[in-house]
Amino acid sequence: MPVFRLLDEDISFPPAYLADEYGRLAIGGDLSPDRLLLAYQCGLFPWFNPDEPIIWWSPNPRFVLFPEELKIAKSMRPVFNQRKFTYSLDQDFRTIITSCRKERLTDNGSGTWISDAMVEAYCRLHKLGFAHSVEVFQEGEIVGGLYGISLGKIFFGESMFTKVPNASKAGFITLVKILKAKGFWLIDCQQETNHLRSLGGVNIPRKSFLEMMEKNEAETTLQGSWSSFI
Repeated sequence: MPVFRLLDEDISFPPAYLADEYGRLAIGGDLSPDRLLLAYQCGLFPWFNPDEPIIWWSPNPRFVLFPEELKIAKSMRPVFNQRKFTYSLDQDFRTIITSCRKERLTDNGSGTWISDAMVEAYCRLHKLGFAHSVEVFQEGEIVGGLYGISLGKIFFGESMFTKVPNASKAGFITLVKILKAKGFWLIDCQQETNHLRSLGGVNIPRKSFLEMMEKNEAETTLQGSWSSFI
C-alpha cells in the first residue's frame, strides 16, 4: 500500500485499513486540535522524529488493554497497601508531558518523538478537555505519571515516565481502575511493550480495533477536567 500525502487545507484521512505493512498510513498535515481528534477517532496516531514530517500510523495488530483484564502483580500489592504513592488527575499536565519527553532525550537532544510542537499540541488538547494526565507523588514530589487522549469509551495512552521504581506502573493501574468504573471499553496502548503486557495488554487485529472505533463514535466523551475522579 502507498503512504498517502495529506493536504494542509483538508483534515480528512484515508481509511486506516489502507496503512502499509509497517502501519504507516499518511504523511504531512499538522497537529491542530481538529486534525488530532479526527485522527484518534479514525484509529490513527502521530509518531515521527522532530526533524521529519508528521507520520500517521495504524499498526496491525493493535496493542490494547481491556480494563476488566488488568493484571496486578503480587509485587505491586505492598505499593498500594503501604500507600507508597498518592495520585491526582489533570493537576499538572504540562509537567507530565515534558517529563515524558525528558526521560527519552539523549545527550544530543534526540531520542524522542515528543517534540516541542507535540508538547504544545497536546497541552492545547488538555485545555480543551480531551487530553488527561495522571500525576504520581511521593513525599509531595511528582515521581511518575502518564498522559493520553479520551474519546467516548476509549482512552488512548501516549506516554509515561517514572523517577522511582513502580511509580508509573502504580499510576497506570490507578487510571485503569478509574476508567473501568467509568465504563470505558478499551485502553489503546498503540505499541506492544513487556511492561504493558505484564499488566494485561494484548494484541488484537486492526479490523477489530477499527470496528470498536466506529462503534465509539456514538459514545459521549467525558470532556473537561478529571480532577474529581480521584
